[in-house]
Amino acid sequence: MDTPKIFESEYRFCLILWEREPVTTTELVKLCQEELGWKRTTTYTVIKRLGERGVLKNEDGVVSSLISKEEVQVSELDELMEKKFQGSLPAFLAAFARRQALSEEEVEEIRRILEK
Repeated sequence: MDTPKIFESEYRFCLILWEREPVTTTELVKLCQEELGWKRTTTYTVIKRLGERGVLKNEDGVVSSLISKEEVQVSELDELMEKKFQGSLPAFLAAFARRQALSEEEVEEIRRILEK
């Protein structure tokens, strides 16, 4: 199954959810007001939309995710690589490495990851 598209404001909402789940809708309304400046209706609209797309479930006012943060991040990276780098991981990594100052420790960590 493909990971549903999650837009930027929805992703910020999901970050709150992933950090605290399972969480009541009442608590989500409060957290989204504090952290995102959203009104109650906005939070409920996002809960409904993400529920319809299979990102989360809302059972009796308790919300939990159906898709992990890591799944969303991988899906976004896949989309970015396909759109901007024609699916080429080496081209993506080369562009990333040119724009980031990597420490020796980071280079070694990346090397270990690639060797796996």
